[in-house]
Amino acid sequence: MDMRDAKDSLPADFLAPLEKILRQVIEHGGFELTYVIQPAQPLEDGAAGPEFVVDFSGPDAELLLERNAALLDALEYVLLRAARLRGELSGKIVFDCQDWRRTRADELRLTAQMAAERVSASGTSLELTPMSARERRIIHLALKDHPGVQTLSEGLGPDRRIVILPASPASSR
Repeated sequence: MDMRDAKDSLPADFLAPLEKILRQVIEHGGFELTYVIQPAQPLEDGAAGPEFVVDFSGPDAELLLERNAALLDALEYVLLRAARLRGELSGKIVFDCQDWRRTRADELRLTAQMAAERVSASGTSLELTPMSARERRIIHLALKDHPGVQTLSEGLGPDRRIVILPASPASSR
């Protein structure tokens, strides 16, 4: 392993503080949740992904998934910051519940393919609803090799969205 790989890898000593903070949030928040931290499965597209998954279950698991998993996303954001995981390291660990992230990724890939076929057939661009950076990345990767379309992100902050455009002759793959 070269130095770049070692630097970008999630240090195991970050898992202990993260787990300590996570236990406190669950206990003091009154949540009926259990979790397991396990190595992540490789991504289907071969792209670099998380190294670990914090997988929640228990009677309050449904609370984490309400409103498109807003609480799950918030917990991930706050706890990774509290454990002082910043930049590239914060992408090395992901929170999930009832396989929601994989299911959502499958749904986004299907949406991307349907939208690409519509754009290819109509010749007009299509703007998707605003989504997180993680979700936009899934769409971009799903369509990166599609010969009839190209993608770009537009907007700022929570209004950032993907626009799927017909491929220009110069960008045809």
